[in-house]
Amino acid sequence: MEVLKLNWQGKESGWTIKKRKFTVEQIIQILAEGEKGNGTVASVCRKYGIGQATYYRWRREYKDFSIPEAKNLKMLIEESKRLKKLLAERDLENYALKEIVKDSF
Repeated sequence: MEVLKLNWQGKESGWTIKKRKFTVEQIIQILAEGEKGNGTVASVCRKYGIGQATYYRWRREYKDFSIPEAKNLKMLIEESKRLKKLLAERDLENYALKEIVKDSF
């Protein structure tokens, strides 16, 4: 887990924020802790250094998932992004070839 910190980088680059990267298992555990009722959502968010909006977004996305299902969902989303990128590259090459053929005749 990376820690969320504000770092001053100087005049030109200003403030930067290091983003925290939680695994799917960690997200599910944080949501489970929030659902137990051992405190408020705000206290769970403070404990893990996340915003309430992030907590509720995670709850909306991972509400009914177990850890294996959430991992599978994340894997499918990443595969979909990769395939979309490949399709866009292929379409760009196709367009470039059509332009070359059109210009040569």
